[in-house]
Amino acid sequence: MPAHHPPSRATVSTVAAAAGVSTATVSRVMSGALTVNADLAARVRRAAEEVGYHPNSAARVLASGMHRCIAVVIPDAANPYFLEVIKSVLLSAAGEGYRTLVADSQGDPIEELSISRSLVGTVDGLILLSSRISADGLREIPRWGIPTVLVNRRELGVEIPMVAIDNFSAMLALCGHLAELGHKRVAYLGGSPLAWQNQERWRAVQQAAVLGLEATLIEGDGSIEAGRLAAASAIMQDVTALVCFNDLAAIGAISLLREEGLRVPQDISVTGFDDIALARYGDLRLTTARTSRADLGRQAWDLLHGKLVGEKTDLAMPLLKAEVIIGESTGVAATVR
Repeated sequence: MPAHHPPSRATVSTVAAAAGVSTATVSRVMSGALTVNADLAARVRRAAEEVGYHPNSAARVLASGMHRCIAVVIPDAANPYFLEVIKSVLLSAAGEGYRTLVADSQGDPIEELSISRSLVGTVDGLILLSSRISADGLREIPRWGIPTVLVNRRELGVEIPMVAIDNFSAMLALCGHLAELGHKRVAYLGGSPLAWQNQERWRAVQQAAVLGLEATLIEGDGSIEAGRLAAASAIMQDVTALVCFNDLAAIGAISLLREEGLRVPQDISVTGFDDIALARYGDLRLTTARTSRADLGRQAWDLLHGKLVGEKTDLAMPLLKAEVIIGESTGVAATVR
């Protein structure tokens, strides 16, 4: 009885013969390179499927030195703002043949630095979104030798390309809108004290003193529940408006105000920031600042991709603009009606 021999494993050469191309072309297609004609690439993939070829990812990494994978590290996976930026990065990276891994540091700067360090050697590049890492920690990252981009943060003395939204100008414009409506005393319902965005927005609220606006800071973390808690504290003070770090805090604040029998904006005005989708479909259109998460994500990827392919990149890109949207949650200050 003849011996039974298991079928030999398909190789790159097997695929090349079946597709009628060179082994180099097969390798380029399997590594995700975009330099191969689309029709030819499709033919190679069909041939690979027909012969049962499965590329060895570990061998491919060893041969090319590339994982074709990047990581985005975020402080809060439950925040829809971050998800919209990630989606933009993911789509942009996929267009260049890269996969995207997402890691959540839960807003802990030490955990964020640890996660980022652990990813070295397993991904080709890092995007740190709204990073909470200390300035000293950020200065350590370039020594790791992995392309990295900082999103939604500007930090002097850090040799990492940065892209961010102009938080200050938009928040100052929102405060100017309240001042025009006669508001004099407001409460700022803050985000994480570790967030650069929060620092910039609070700086703008403080600067609004030149417009006649006196502000009290109530710390939070930018969540709906934090907005509720901060609003409960704010209504114990003599304020006519709540300036919220973001839309989530504003949604929480409005919920609490209504439970307390206060009308928005007749009794108290509320502003948000970011113009997330969730804030657009309630029964009250928020006054807020619209930021382009899609543009932010694309610009972050462009910077990282430039680093990946060896291009020289600027450390600080021009700040992206935020547009003030006047909604139904702000009105004339109750004290001047």
